[in-house]
Amino acid sequence: MMKKLSGARIVIEALIQENVKVIFGYPGGAVLPIYDELFKQNKIRHILVRHEQAAVHAAEGYARSTGKVGVVLVTSGPGATNTVTGLTDAMMDSVPVVCISGQVPTHMIGNDAFQEADIVGITRPCTKHNYLVKEISKLAESIHSAFHIAKNGRPGPVLVDIPKDIQTFETKYGGKKHTKSFAFYKPHTKPSFDTIVKFVNLLEKSKKPIFYVGGGVINSGSRASLYLKKLLKITGFPCTQTLMGLGATPTSDDQFIGMLGMHGTYEANLSMNKSDLMICIGARFDDRITGKVSGFSPKSKKVHLDIDASSFNKSVNVDLLIQGDLSKILEMTLKYIENKRISFSKEKISAWWIQINKWRAKNCLNYKNSKSIIKPQYALQRLDFLTKHLDPFITTEVGQHQMWAAQFLTFNKPKHWMTSGGLGTMGYGLPAAMGVQIAHPKDLVIDVAGEASILMNIQEMSTIKQYRLPVKIFILNNHYMGMVRQWQELLHGNRLSESYMDSLPDFVKLAESFGATGLRISKPGEMDDLIKEMIKIKGPVICDVVVDPKENCFPMIPSGSTHDQMLLGPNDKLEGEISEEGMVLV
Repeated sequence: MMKKLSGARIVIEALIQENVKVIFGYPGGAVLPIYDELFKQNKIRHILVRHEQAAVHAAEGYARSTGKVGVVLVTSGPGATNTVTGLTDAMMDSVPVVCISGQVPTHMIGNDAFQEADIVGITRPCTKHNYLVKEISKLAESIHSAFHIAKNGRPGPVLVDIPKDIQTFETKYGGKKHTKSFAFYKPHTKPSFDTIVKFVNLLEKSKKPIFYVGGGVINSGSRASLYLKKLLKITGFPCTQTLMGLGATPTSDDQFIGMLGMHGTYEANLSMNKSDLMICIGARFDDRITGKVSGFSPKSKKVHLDIDASSFNKSVNVDLLIQGDLSKILEMTLKYIENKRISFSKEKISAWWIQINKWRAKNCLNYKNSKSIIKPQYALQRLDFLTKHLDPFITTEVGQHQMWAAQFLTFNKPKHWMTSGGLGTMGYGLPAAMGVQIAHPKDLVIDVAGEASILMNIQEMSTIKQYRLPVKIFILNNHYMGMVRQWQELLHGNRLSESYMDSLPDFVKLAESFGATGLRISKPGEMDDLIKEMIKIKGPVICDVVVDPKENCFPMIPSGSTHDQMLLGPNDKLEGEISEEGMVLV
């Protein structure tokens, strides 16, 4: 039934029609009409953050852990500009977010009015699409279109900028079904049959194959993960995953050979370098994965499966492109294999697995443990051992701790690992954990953090207190911006320029000031008790784990190097020849 409603009321009704349950936001003058309508209803829950960047990261955590669209509501000017980092993060990592921003009245746009900013212009490069609504009649269409664009095809953020007068004007609205068609965006989702036939033929011929799995598999939904798992079992091929793809298939599976890329495993990187068939599924050949592009998997036939055609041949030229929804591509592949009764000989790839297992035997994630000082790797190994039966949701900040978490934690389900990959946003983990906890109130949510990165959005402890969110923050405290220090040590003559944190807060007292529990340890023997205590406590906890300040994260492929030029430990150097197995010969 068509009713005449104000623009602000239409915003709320449209969100309800889109089945939105939670909004993360911060009010201000240019969105007060919308907040007034929020006050009058009880179908949408609003989470008041303490900074608009955190609102977007919280929406990202909510979206990535549920598969739904995350929603953000902010005011004009600084409220809107504060979202830019989060929107860029969501764009880089393909996270579906709809950000609704207030704007000065239409007649004041361009006059440098109070709290005016051209947020549509500012965010054009870092959103999938954006709107400036100048006519009340187009408001509902813009909001519903935003959701359609954000969640279909390759997911991403969409911004809708609404001037304050548009929020007060009235027009008729009869719900989503009666809104003008917004299906102008129609991504290509069904692959061509011919490409599936060519794909299977390549799978049959390969003797040294590798599946290279990215976050697109997780974005495609649970069916994509199930189909991929089945394809792996049918073929018997090894599988590596990107930072964003962890959990697409179980990382505890024998066919998983570790994460790929700059801090990936020896066996994953060498397998990529020596393979004869590289199958990229839902990844975009990021530079942290490829290393030196000219030396990336140099002897392989390359297949790229993705829904986003703009990723094809952008940095790495491939031999076969298959565009479509990954769940549909994988389903069609499995059906073709089944219909043609194709079987894959395990003997054909037995020599390949023998070689991979030799590389595995290097035990590249091994480290020298200590009885006197906590090694960060040990802390994460114990965290994994004592929590994995609870299937925790893990978020991270950005830095060494992030890479160690990716290396040492187990991810057997998709959507349980939330980290900032493409943009590498310090301060991501805490607000993302809030969003995950809002979506999964009874589950264990842990933010693995560094003492530098956690301070980027530490004000969100206030949000955690207000909404009684039992988020656990596990800080690996080495008193440095660890990854910066590592690069300075290895690549800049150990000149540690501005990477030491000499005025850190007392994290125990900080936790207590926000009504949380603070725990601190510095000895390895205290590790298990701390983790057990953290799990037992029902409310939020900050664990300050004092770790070895000199520990570096290995393996490591220095920027501009290839997969067979890994540094496996502190004694490795880039000078000298590279052996057949990829070891640096000093």
